[in-house]
Amino acid sequence: MSKTIVITGAGGVLCGTMALALAKEGHNIAVLDLRKEAADDMADFIKNEGGNAIGVAANVLEKETLEKAKVAINEAFGKCDILINGAGGNHPLGTTSNPFLVAEDLMNKDKDFKTFFDLDVNGIQFVFNLNFIGTLLPTQIFASDMVGREGCSILNISSMNAFTPLTKIPAYSGAKAAVSNFTQWLAVHFSKVGIRVNALAPGFFLTDQNRSLLTKADGSLTPRGQQIIEQTPMGRFGEPEDLIGTALWLCGDSSRFVTGVVIPIDGGFAAYSGV
Repeated sequence: MSKTIVITGAGGVLCGTMALALAKEGHNIAVLDLRKEAADDMADFIKNEGGNAIGVAANVLEKETLEKAKVAINEAFGKCDILINGAGGNHPLGTTSNPFLVAEDLMNKDKDFKTFFDLDVNGIQFVFNLNFIGTLLPTQIFASDMVGREGCSILNISSMNAFTPLTKIPAYSGAKAAVSNFTQWLAVHFSKVGIRVNALAPGFFLTDQNRSLLTKADGSLTPRGQQIIEQTPMGRFGEPEDLIGTALWLCGDSSRFVTGVVIPIDGGFAAYSGV
């Protein structure tokens, strides 16, 4: 049966790939993105592939824009059945320059060099807001459509950072840990009104946000990228299509007794001890 699926951040590669896959299953897709052009481009692509979609501009940190988006979606497709909270990301101001602090770092006067003590609270707050509040607010707006109806669910996007934090990115790791915890809380809170809540925890996928961190201009790996591949038993980065199977399962009725889980999609990264 066709459902109305709202996906935030769907103008990007990962959520756009899931949006297309769900559209091919016959669902109506509302592509939400901060950038209207990106939302429209993805919606047009889905329609050209035979799916049904609309592009809607919305800022996941502004309740008013989400409420306007809901009105447009309800008019086009009816009530929201499934929400995928895909908007998120990191910020350089919440990132340290080195993975480990050494005493010499405190003498480094380079304006671009950041130790833990130099982290900018505004940058850290931005990361927490984008990932956590950017999950909470869309849920407040769209989950109200789901209460008491069958086949409704929410799929959040966490990260492998939520299980074991990566070096250098404390804000992003902490924010995604909050998303995982919130997923479990929501699963319990909504359990009596028929709404399931689960999350994907992607490992390392090359995106526009991290490409320069993991690969060089010529496509070869940076030292950090090489370290990741060496710690990933399957020996590669994730591809957007690797998210599809789990997303379809968690959004579908075959997972109707599954709620409150965070599924790693990481090529074995979390399972590998390094020896």
